[in-house]
Amino acid sequence: MSDRDAPWAEYARKLTEPASVPEKPEALGDLRVLDCSQGNFAALFCSSILAEFGAEVIRVEPPGGDVARLFSPRGLLHRATGLGYLVEGRNKRHITLNLEAADGRHLFERLARHVDVVIESAKPGQMDAWEIGYRQLSQANPRLVYLAMSTYGQFGPRAASPIPDYDITDQALSGIANATGEPEGEGPPESCAPTRQGSWFGWYSGGGWGAFAVMAALVWRATSGRGQFVDCAPGEGGMRFTDSDLHWYHSHRRGFKRLGALNIAVFPYTLIKTKDSYSYIAGFSDINWTGLTTIMGRPDLKERYPTTKDRVHHAKALHRELEAWAHDLTSQEILDRVQDYMLNKRGPGTVATARLNRPAETLAESHWWERGVFERIEDPDYGELLLQAPPWKMSRTPPRIKWACRPVGADNELVYMRYLGLGRERLRAFKAEGVI
Repeated sequence: MSDRDAPWAEYARKLTEPASVPEKPEALGDLRVLDCSQGNFAALFCSSILAEFGAEVIRVEPPGGDVARLFSPRGLLHRATGLGYLVEGRNKRHITLNLEAADGRHLFERLARHVDVVIESAKPGQMDAWEIGYRQLSQANPRLVYLAMSTYGQFGPRAASPIPDYDITDQALSGIANATGEPEGEGPPESCAPTRQGSWFGWYSGGGWGAFAVMAALVWRATSGRGQFVDCAPGEGGMRFTDSDLHWYHSHRRGFKRLGALNIAVFPYTLIKTKDSYSYIAGFSDINWTGLTTIMGRPDLKERYPTTKDRVHHAKALHRELEAWAHDLTSQEILDRVQDYMLNKRGPGTVATARLNRPAETLAESHWWERGVFERIEDPDYGELLLQAPPWKMSRTPPRIKWACRPVGADNELVYMRYLGLGRERLRAFKAEGVI
């Protein structure tokens, strides 16, 4: 059978087969990045994305290692490195350099002449005060793309705030947390408070936007021949995930309230408790609501709440009806009923549902393993690691994991000898002086 006649899934898999990734070129294989961020997973995630697409990323840590290596669930360390850094240390060369020392700054300035991108998360103005910021580095390297990552950005009334860039501040400033949590007035006060997103959402969204901006700057550089300065504030990045909230307040002086599992715009579009777990379920348009009520065997609900406005207005009552229906059903049984309805065309409309996966259930899902979503890596320094693979499947220049995290300073000799021509004796002297 030719590609032209093959079923779509077979054709798409052949184009992007995870096993064939090592045989294909890398989109950013000629790019070199210097990441000197400290204690900042937004910057680390940004350089991880670039490294996955093939960039040579040189991670610059203080001589004792980046404090980010200690950020880990319950302080758990694996060979002196936290689990979060094990995930984001992928594909990177790791060197040590003391930027507080004059000789360290001089070495950094020399390294920056050999790279395409610099990523930093210092207090705004600090790199400039050290004379290794964009203003200085771009003089010797006009093609340099320089990304500065900071909660409040590089200018504005709060830019000089002494508060460090942490995920929780990014989430708080973005407004995301204001709409996250259970509704006020329902249950004990402590259960109705705003809550942060469980993951480092503020940092990771900021890092994703940072990588996007760097790639856009590189596209422009390809035609103009010139680099540029990029000021990325993760708190601002999070605001782009608040959809219509700010505009609603601006236009009507109203804003999202905490609704827990409910939704202010459409319903059902919610999370319901099942016999064994939780499931998300959506059937909010009129025709899809018909489908959901048919699956439930509750045509009376369709008649009682026929419009979107009716369903949103009575969302709490409808949510109770959904949970009463799901009480004696497992999440898998709900999924089976929904799939049977749609595959066998038992009525109009489509309904979406998915079990709320815990980590064990996610890792047990054969679908994700077949798609290469996870990779087991045997690392000489850290042993067996399980890492999330890049989420993009691409036919010609796919991203990849080439190696896992490296120990502090593991690549000092390689990087300093390759780019600055420093011999072992000079490196030993710098180490003794606390420069590297």
